[in-house]
Amino acid sequence: MFYRLLGGAAAVLVLTGAAQAQPRAHQSSEDRHFLTEAIRGDNSEMMLGQMATERAVSPRVRDFGRTLHDDHAHARDAAMRIAARFGVPDTQAITPEARAEAAKLRRLRGRAFDREFVRYMQHDHRKDIAEFRHEARMGGPVGQLAGQTLPDLQKHLRMAQDLDRG
Repeated sequence: MFYRLLGGAAAVLVLTGAAQAQPRAHQSSEDRHFLTEAIRGDNSEMMLGQMATERAVSPRVRDFGRTLHDDHAHARDAAMRIAARFGVPDTQAITPEARAEAAKLRRLRGRAFDREFVRYMQHDHRKDIAEFRHEARMGGPVGQLAGQTLPDLQKHLRMAQDLDRG
């Protein structure tokens, strides 16, 4: 009887260990995916922010574009440091959504450009905040990076909302 219990306990430990090992491998894959997407997102925000500094009519929107560019350049550098540890290659790629938005913005002038830029930034930062909050709860170095990036993303959303109201 004792050996059966011991054998059962060992089986539970083996199964528990296997179950714990699986999420770690899966987590690493998720971490790499998140890092790749975060870097692409930073590239996108830098590109769109630069576009706003050059094309926006409102000085406040131009300043917002500069802030986006600078903050996301800093975030990209931090993400690349972690990405190197996870074997994630550097990329200059942008997201498909940002590519479509850039094409849309190139066709707009004046206040129409400013309105669309601010509208897109609100939508994009809401989505990013949700993704980064989720990742921050996962822990580890990638979760920590996500948690450290959240305040800037929230600041960007507030700035875009203020621009929309004003």
